[in-house]
Amino acid sequence: MGEAAPVFRLMTVDDVDEITAIEARSFSVPWSRRLFWEEAQNDNAVYVVCELDGRVVAYAGAYLSFGDAEVMNVAVDPDARGRGLGTALFARLIDEVKSRGATAITLEVRPSNAAAIRLYEKFGLRSVGRRPHYYTDNDEDALIMWNTHI
Repeated sequence: MGEAAPVFRLMTVDDVDEITAIEARSFSVPWSRRLFWEEAQNDNAVYVVCELDGRVVAYAGAYLSFGDAEVMNVAVDPDARGRGLGTALFARLIDEVKSRGATAITLEVRPSNAAAIRLYEKFGLRSVGRRPHYYTDNDEDALIMWNTHI
């Protein structure tokens, strides 16, 4: 028997500990547990999680403002990567923000994160500029990506 199919659903405060653990394994400057707990209760934030076998293995979230969705976080647990979960998760996030009135989506991403850039390009996001010295851990710029017609 293989593992169960992934389940996608909205994040709750009960997911914060698992999300915080994935965040710490995925990023050199991770968000704190408190920040995720606050996002889980923010009416302007939309977060989706992916579960495999009852365990959260990925999450993505965006902040809604004036018809735009600004992606704040996307992460797949390192042990669950390479299975297409990021693509399915991002598609679900776009569906969720569109259902709340978003017509455009934006985010910042490290130019060195080729896998993430490829994912975002699948959904029509394109680089429109840079934020110099955006990432404080290594002084890396951020690419600003937009899709104004989601």
